[in-house]
Amino acid sequence: MSGRAKLTVFAALATLLTSWSLSPLVESQAWLLQAALLLTVQSAVGAGARRVPLARSLTVAAQLLVSLLLLALLFAGKVESTGSGPLAYFVTDFGSLFAQGVHDVGEYAIPAPLTDGIQLLLVSGVLLIGLLVDLLAVTARTAAAAGLPLLALYSVAAGLSGGGEASWLSFLLAGCGYLVLLLSEGRDRLAQWGRVFGSAPRGRGAADSGISGSVQATAPVRFGRRIGAMALGLALVVPAALPALDDGLLGSPKDGEGAGGSGGTISAVNPLVSLQSNLNAQDNRVVLRYRTDNPQQSEQYLRILALDEFNGVKWEASGRALTDVPQQMPVPPGLGDQVREAAAEVTTNITASDGYTQRYLPMPYPATAVEIGGKWRFEPVGRTLVGDQLARDRYQTVQGAEYKVRSLLLKPTAQQLQKAPAPDPAIREEYTKVPDNLPPVVADTARQVTQGAKDDYSRAVRLQDFFAVSGGFRYDTQTASGTGPQAVARFLADKEGFCIHFAFSMAAMSRTLGIPARVAVGFTPGEKQSDGVVNVSMRDAHAWPELYFQGVGWTRFEPTPRSGLNVPDYSRTQAPAAQPSAPAPLPSQGAVQPAPAPSASAECPPEMKKLGECGPTAPQQSAARDEGPSPATVLGWAAVVVAALGLPLLPLLWRSRLRARRLGTGEVLAAWRELGDAAWDVGVAPDEALSPRRAASRVVDLGRLEPDAAAAVHRVAGAVERSLYAPPGAEASYAGLADDVRAARAGLLAAAGRAARLRALLLPRSAARISWAAAARWSALASAASARLTSLRLRLPLRNRG
Repeated sequence: MSGRAKLTVFAALATLLTSWSLSPLVESQAWLLQAALLLTVQSAVGAGARRVPLARSLTVAAQLLVSLLLLALLFAGKVESTGSGPLAYFVTDFGSLFAQGVHDVGEYAIPAPLTDGIQLLLVSGVLLIGLLVDLLAVTARTAAAAGLPLLALYSVAAGLSGGGEASWLSFLLAGCGYLVLLLSEGRDRLAQWGRVFGSAPRGRGAADSGISGSVQATAPVRFGRRIGAMALGLALVVPAALPALDDGLLGSPKDGEGAGGSGGTISAVNPLVSLQSNLNAQDNRVVLRYRTDNPQQSEQYLRILALDEFNGVKWEASGRALTDVPQQMPVPPGLGDQVREAAAEVTTNITASDGYTQRYLPMPYPATAVEIGGKWRFEPVGRTLVGDQLARDRYQTVQGAEYKVRSLLLKPTAQQLQKAPAPDPAIREEYTKVPDNLPPVVADTARQVTQGAKDDYSRAVRLQDFFAVSGGFRYDTQTASGTGPQAVARFLADKEGFCIHFAFSMAAMSRTLGIPARVAVGFTPGEKQSDGVVNVSMRDAHAWPELYFQGVGWTRFEPTPRSGLNVPDYSRTQAPAAQPSAPAPLPSQGAVQPAPAPSASAECPPEMKKLGECGPTAPQQSAARDEGPSPATVLGWAAVVVAALGLPLLPLLWRSRLRARRLGTGEVLAAWRELGDAAWDVGVAPDEALSPRRAASRVVDLGRLEPDAAAAVHRVAGAVERSLYAPPGAEASYAGLADDVRAARAGLLAAAGRAARLRALLLPRSAARISWAAAARWSALASAASARLTSLRLRLPLRNRG
């Protein structure tokens, strides 16, 4: 295989290895095989065009045309055709599929489902990077510059995925692909010069007279290695020094960088895109402040919107008609007279920060009236206020808004929920739909958990307790946030996740049991300050399931086992009076009461701790535990720092050990090799064509040695001559041999400049012997294996003779 053909293969391989870093962004990796096949064809077209040969521009044009045709063939029929002819397909149909992919990227959280649009973006992106790498590395013969598109691909993937367990593997694969490409290009350049004169044969060893070896022949290869090592070092150090990118497939706006504002939290149209990044935010800034006359402030969630459609891909808000905001909102759906008459109306005055750019208005549920300035629209079914369009690309947001909300404080009892009549058939039909691709384990688990329950309320409470108490689930905001049916099944198996997983799973399982369910997104009640104002911060972002009961309406449940979250009174299986050491506080005052005595916290049952019923000490302990990195993270970074500091010292340690071993034997030739390597380290290249006496004079002259050090070099050279030419039995070594070598080395280092001296100590040139020894060992093993195979073939009997 020619050098250019090898470059073509390694360029495609480097692109494929780097594209593996995109795999955490989607749930399925089926696109990788398609990208590999199309990239192989694209590289083969380039190799054939260069062999013809064609001009560089025609080569790239041929690769681009074939790639477009392959993409058209692969994604044909994925979208309804709106025209006829190939031009209409490429301009309209192909373009609409691409636009659909861009839309899906903005809607889904990581890992996103592999829709046709996202698959097109991934495959076409890998082909584009592969075309650039092939152009730079093979066509333009600048493999080092080909690292730029590879680095761009890896940086985008690493920034969006946010790291994780697979980040080190992705970095290793991408780095290996780039280094192999550099090495192949360096060897190809070296081979074009033919044989390099003046280098020492790899096989010549210790018995040669003179100072063996040469370093000049390996300069191009070493230059490529240095570029690769520097690139990998920068790729490893720079991400650690820069702030991490936000999660979300598109990289939702970071803290303080919301669209159209100077900061933000859930600033995407779909709040799920950045909910996880808010929970993991380092800067837990306040986004909302409010005052309320609600006597149960710890139960007052601020709801943004409801996700009521569960299709085969994700949970989302169904498209419904918007109306003008009424002065008095209609009665909530399903709310009966008995529960409504027992409810009290509360008032909440809310102020949003200047960095909060969400289009949906956070409100207590169910709101009865809203006073706010600006252009807003009302969605009656979800009872949500949405910012109206102000200009072509600008919408009304909550940014800096001050508004008043009147809402109902509903107080349903467990008996009312348990005796609720069957829901309206239209409600049941719409809100119990589950996708056909929902894994059977979801419904099976729901039936097992609720086995023996006689009504929908009892089933809902059992599902809540399964997630919050008895199921062995663990709250972890670092878990990948999936939104589809497969993510629910994966969550039930792994049993770790955060509010999205718990809310989606309970809502999906409720629907399989025939209970109307949807998912609400918003904020938990926040933290009350000494002046009565309640602060809602980024980490208060939350998702929870809402189940429908006729006569009560949509009812909140809390399956997430997160400290500080209180389950509603009507869904508790145990009374708070189970704590005998302290008076049972009212549930509504749990977030504002002073910290209980340590004895009360110590006597709190584990089940109550999981349900957040042990007072405010639990969230404080959780906050203290969540602050700062974990011990495993500290140990990991400590290991990285130790490795980074120790790697530069490896050549120094290797040379010191080799010197001690050579001089410890007392052999003249070993000491002569050590003297030659010491001269090589300071820049005196070895020349094996010289006799020992001439080689010693050369070291003295080029090394600018003082008389004492020069005399030591000549004494060692004389010993080498006696060893090589004296009659058998003559003693060549002498007592001060090792001291003379050390004195000569000290003189060489003293005569060298500071930079040369540091180079000789930290990056000795004689370290090239390591690669020579490895190559010789590999060659010997290959020769032995070849000889063994040959002898085996000779021993095999010859059959069918004559």
